Amino acid sequence: MSLIGTLIKNGIELNQKLTFQTGKSAAELQEEELRKLMHKAKDTAFGKYYGFTTLLEAEDLIAVYQQTVPIYDYHQMHEDWWGQQQKYPDITWPGKPDFFALSSGTTGKSSKRIPITSDFIQSMRDVGTSMVKAIPNFDFPEHLFESEILMLSSSADLKRHEEGYLEGEISGINVSNFPDWYGMFYRPGKEIAAISDWDERIGRIAEEAPNWNIGVIAGIPSWVLLMLQTVIRKHGLKNIHEIWPNLTVYASGGVAFETYRKDFEAISGQPITIMDTYLASEGFFSYTARPGAMDMELALSHGYFYEFVPFGTGGVDEYGELLEKPVSHTLDEVELDQDYVLIVSSCAGAWRYVIGDTIKFTSLDPIEIKITGRTKFFLNVVGSQLSEEKMDEAILSVSSSMNVRVNEYAVGAIKNESGDYIHQWVIVTDQNVEALQFANQLDEKLKDANKNYAVARSKALSGINVKVINKELYYDYLEITKQKGGQLKTPKVMSEEKMQSMIQFVESKLTVPSL
Repeated sequence: MSLIGTLIKNGIELNQKLTFQTGKSAAELQEEELRKLMHKAKDTAFGKYYGFTTLLEAEDLIAVYQQTVPIYDYHQMHEDWWGQQQKYPDITWPGKPDFFALSSGTTGKSSKRIPITSDFIQSMRDVGTSMVKAIPNFDFPEHLFESEILMLSSSADLKRHEEGYLEGEISGINVSNFPDWYGMFYRPGKEIAAISDWDERIGRIAEEAPNWNIGVIAGIPSWVLLMLQTVIRKHGLKNIHEIWPNLTVYASGGVAFETYRKDFEAISGQPITIMDTYLASEGFFSYTARPGAMDMELALSHGYFYEFVPFGTGGVDEYGELLEKPVSHTLDEVELDQDYVLIVSSCAGAWRYVIGDTIKFTSLDPIEIKITGRTKFFLNVVGSQLSEEKMDEAILSVSSSMNVRVNEYAVGAIKNESGDYIHQWVIVTDQNVEALQFANQLDEKLKDANKNYAVARSKALSGINVKVINKELYYDYLEITKQKGGQLKTPKVMSEEKMQSMIQFVESKLTVPSL
């Protein structure tokens, strides 16, 4: 038993015991957070425009806040406020941000730029600290506490904008702000993390892998899996534990993990504890805090105020867009197992901001959530109302019944030659799959799981089609569409135009030229 590991573990456990509970309800904690946010921002341009000083005197602060401040999407927030925040101080938050986060999956002039304030960076560290305090809930071995953490981030090579701030993806910004002492156990280190080319960065990680003692890995499942497979291939290993025997924890995030579980198990020599996290460009909102579950505890006292718009009647239209005046709930009004669009106000200067994710509550005491998808990932063009969660469950079920592993897929509603809508699926696997059989089983599974889908199949949705491609071809597609890399979320639900484009790309690669 390692003395250092034991001391660190005992110290974390003591810290947890000395952390006192406030005795306040989740709703009370959230009202406090809103009050703190508004008080700090009352002298900004945004705070003055909406009269925060007066609102703070109201008896029902949350009600008057919701009545006065509209819900903003990115376009509106940028047009009205954040565009000026890039040039001038005190627009939506005191001071001028040193960083702007480019949202995952976007590049160039069309990138979304989310302000990253010093208070916001501290809030993410505070949530990380809360996650560490939950570690004693898990019976981790002492050797974990003196091993290293491998974070597969986006590039930490931030670019200087003409307005003076630095920009990059949020994970790269976080890495660039790590204190120097963190370098003792952070891998791959800032030098490798700053390599902008994904393949080159992964190549360097694979080269250095034998020199590291990795106990924890964090990152988006698809890219972490690809990185681990590269390490295994390069060193001729049977599994990843042959090179990192102390690997104990994988902190997933960004997308649902379950469709990747079998592939992770296939490359592991011993069990790994999977912890989920919800870290977006707009904040670090939740994390797994207890063993045996992937549900995540919501961060209630860390610089965020949450609202929840029901995904369905009264909140969202058939294309995933919020209605003009949607119903908006606070924590004391939510229900279990209802999909909600997450709205957040934060210390980054986001106010009633639509992140674009959908969540549902799995517990109200403690407050725990699961991410069920993106608002744009609801497949509902012809009333099928399929969430990413339901599609993942169907893919897992059919894959299991056919004894194949599928962890990536894409789907879109497109018109066939007759002008009727069908669901076009692209299934990614390196195994042999009979596409028609997969399509039939998938169709039946979705009918059983979702009555709206069953109704759509009897009316406007005339059928489904499945095309099976291997992983190499899929990653080629991601590369040409600039969606390849550490923190980029791979697409699942596509518009008709994007799906047609993907099919054209796939067919062009699969077509054998005649001699």
